[in-house]
Amino acid sequence: MIQIDGTLIRNLILHRAGSEDDNSILNDRPVQITEEEEAVFKKTLLKPFTSQAQTYEFKHEVGIGYNVLFNLLKNLFEEKEDFVTISKDILRHLIASSTHPNIKSGDLFVAKFDGIRINNRELEGLGIYKYEDKESFIETSVSGDEVGYAIRKGIGGKKPDKACLVLFTEEPYTILIIDNNGGETSYWQDDFINHRLKNDHVNNTHHFMNMARDFIANQITQDFEVTKADQIDLLNRSVDYFKKKELFDKQEFEKEVFSDPNVIDAFQHFDQSYRQEKEIEIYDKFEIAPQTVKKQSRIFKSVLKLDKNFHIYIHGNRDLIEQGTDEKGRKFYKIFYEEEA
Repeated sequence: MIQIDGTLIRNLILHRAGSEDDNSILNDRPVQITEEEEAVFKKTLLKPFTSQAQTYEFKHEVGIGYNVLFNLLKNLFEEKEDFVTISKDILRHLIASSTHPNIKSGDLFVAKFDGIRINNRELEGLGIYKYEDKESFIETSVSGDEVGYAIRKGIGGKKPDKACLVLFTEEPYTILIIDNNGGETSYWQDDFINHRLKNDHVNNTHHFMNMARDFIANQITQDFEVTKADQIDLLNRSVDYFKKKELFDKQEFEKEVFSDPNVIDAFQHFDQSYRQEKEIEIYDKFEIAPQTVKKQSRIFKSVLKLDKNFHIYIHGNRDLIEQGTDEKGRKFYKIFYEEEA
């Protein structure tokens, strides 16, 4: 998704988010970090977003100008307000959005980044991170000729409980979101951020792979006589197309994966119904997002399950598998191979 090797932290500040304004702590100065500390913060704050497979953008039911967080970040990006002032306003907006009694207090980091790469573009970005639960770790120390330890609590390798990384692309910007335990409360995504899926190459890749898998796994058997091995072969072809190509072309995909004109026609009808039902738009040509392909390919199962006795993993040439029935009525698969690993 994003590349962070050359990213720099331009500003970093830490606040304490309480349940109300009067029990929150707002710092007046950014954190001064060393080069070694910056490497730790980059890993902690940015690495969780490198595996995100969907992108979002700001929205508002009336108009984007009414989205509070969008306006705060727009003022920061256009340098109408300074970083510390904006970070405090972000905290106040978070508190105003956090009216549910189950919402916990926590540490709030706000970080300004330069040099985040996405889709071959180098962008500025702002990260907002709320850590509610700290993890325990063992700290060792040496005193004289003895080694001791102490149990501490802090922020380590775990993902933040809530986070968003806003990339300053064209308005209304691009957002990556982390929301652990998001089912308990919706304030982070609905009230604090207020977003919708972005119609870009990332989500086009995500939506089309989901749609193709749904057609092959569920719909094609209703329209044609296909074996389970044939379905797995089509799933493998679909994934291979996305892994090998850099640019997606719908007509090319249909010919390479399905080839049969009747299957292609059925797929096109399914595609139209799928888009209408899900209320999504998918371009017929777009740049393929490799990180999305990597994540989505996990749901393209290539396992042929035979009763409770055998699992056959099919990854290659479908022509090397034959299906039949013997004289006793038992079904079988005949598998051809050259070497036994």
